[in-house]
Amino acid sequence: MAELFEPSAEFSENAWIKSFDQYSEMYERSVNDPEGFWAEVAEDFHWFKKWDKVRDYNFDRREGKVFIEWFKNAKTNITYNALDRHLETRGDQVAIIWEGNDPDTDRKITYKELHEQVCKFANVLKAHGVKKGDRVSLYMQMIPELAVAMLACARIGAIHSIVFGAFSPDALAGRIADSNCTVVVTQDTGLRGPKNNVPMKTNADKAAEKAAASSDNPTKVEKIIVVKRTGMDVPMEDGRDVWWHDEMDKVDAVCPCEEMDAEDPLFILYTSGSTGKPKGVQHNVGGYMIYTALTHKHIFDYHDGDVYWCTADIGWVTGHSY
Repeated sequence: MAELFEPSAEFSENAWIKSFDQYSEMYERSVNDPEGFWAEVAEDFHWFKKWDKVRDYNFDRREGKVFIEWFKNAKTNITYNALDRHLETRGDQVAIIWEGNDPDTDRKITYKELHEQVCKFANVLKAHGVKKGDRVSLYMQMIPELAVAMLACARIGAIHSIVFGAFSPDALAGRIADSNCTVVVTQDTGLRGPKNNVPMKTNADKAAEKAAASSDNPTKVEKIIVVKRTGMDVPMEDGRDVWWHDEMDKVDAVCPCEEMDAEDPLFILYTSGSTGKPKGVQHNVGGYMIYTALTHKHIFDYHDGDVYWCTADIGWVTGHSY
């Protein structure tokens, strides 16, 4: 027989949603007045330019192309909302706690430190010709540089495609070619338990070769940026491959945000491919930003100062979002 465990009175009193009745009221408003509901949520975020219309859509094929757009003609940047707007009040607060493969290995990264690293790597990408609309493939394990690279791409308007760090060269190649990624960011080798020789860079090399020979959409990888994670020797191709730390030493930590349209692409994340060819799902800036922020706040009942841990790899949409 199922048992129902009620939250304590103290927990309920402190929760963002204190009762099922309150939740039901929010839900009904989101259904009956979606424009008013989402406009109110979005007011808490930074916009370079506000929207002309909260939602525009057509779900009837007889009326033309099926589409939906959120925050039409608004301008924002998700990294400004994730980092810049917090610097004055939360600059020295920890933004990321990283636990390494070895339980004794960890790092705490503040908002100021993360902002600096993101700006620097954004400048690295720009120095190698990456611009708004270009696609960048990220193939790393769960190391801080993965989050930095993801945010750096978003800061300059490049579309990132994160590929799960345990995927094979074939899986990586297919995703590189399908989304025309000309830049790959990876690491020398990876750690998994007692193993310290997961061949990340070698896999990326093989994937780049396979992507160039793709029969569907041949794509040349022009640059591979490599994080020195373990220090193991890996092959580096002259003119194409560079070390993350060397490139970071060449740039400064000032990189203004690209003003992104709310409907501009933010990232592409692929399905697993277990039932056929992996399908790339594109997520756009504005709607994704507002929806994930609201669901994180309410589903996890997150309050300032809480420590939140997500078990999902960033290569999956749950880890990517939360």
